Parts: sequence; structure tokens; C-alpha cells
Amino acid sequence: MKKLLLSLLVVVTIFAANGAVAAADLEINTPAIAALKASMQTRHGQLSPFYSSGAVGLTKDGMIAIKDANAVPLKDRGALNGLVSAENADRANLYKEIATANGHPEWQGDIQNTFAGRWIDKAQGGWWYQGAGGWVKK
Repeated sequence: MKKLLLSLLVVVTIFAANGAVAAADLEINTPAIAALKASMQTRHGQLSPFYSSGAVGLTKDGMIAIKDANAVPLKDRGALNGLVSAENADRANLYKEIATANGHPEWQGDIQNTFAGRWIDKAQGGWWYQGAGGWVKK
């Protein structure tokens, strides 16, 4: 029974576009997924101060966005744009790779939506995220 419960914790239930319930292993790992996670982890150290300052926030679609460019000195805005662009590219590729590794590339949107909630849940206090009515400070 414990093994079953542990297995169920690893598998997150998502809803496929047709309304049928499907299970995707969001913890699945491939070399491509590992490389994307490593890239994102390295970049996180660079993005963290921007999350804390309110310059960058988590979007409701599982990406990140510049929320307040004025919170960043003009000389640093180009670098921030590059970080945000690289992060969003890795996130999009991560969702695609997880769906593909599960054998269901059509689940990419559902996986992305699931991760959007995960990112917000795991965000530190003081970070910004998009809620139903706009930007919200956690």
C-alpha cells in the first residue's frame, strides 16, 4: 500500500483536452529534460534578485515576464530581457520534452498549466505572480 501511495505522489493527474483524465509522470527524466533543468537552475541564481525586487514575476501560463522594468537600472535591462527570453525558451522546451517523454506530445498544454500552478505554489514570499485579476504579491 505504501508503494502504491508513493507511486501516486509521483504521478500527477491532469485533464486532457478531450476531458478524459490522464496521468502524466511530471518527474520523468531524460538527458534533454536533465539539461533543461540544469540550465534553468543555473539561471535561477541570476533571476532571483529580479523576482525579489518585483521586476520579474511568474505568469499564469507557466512562463515569466518583466513586471516592472523600472525596478531595474537601464544599463541592466538588456541582460534581464535576455534572461527572461532564455528562461521562457527553456520552460517551453521542458513542457514539450516532458509530454514527449510520456508518449503524449498532445499533453504539452496540460503539463504547462500544471507547472504554472507549481511555480506559483513554490514561489517565495514577496514574489509576484499573475492571478485571475492581474499581478499579485505572494
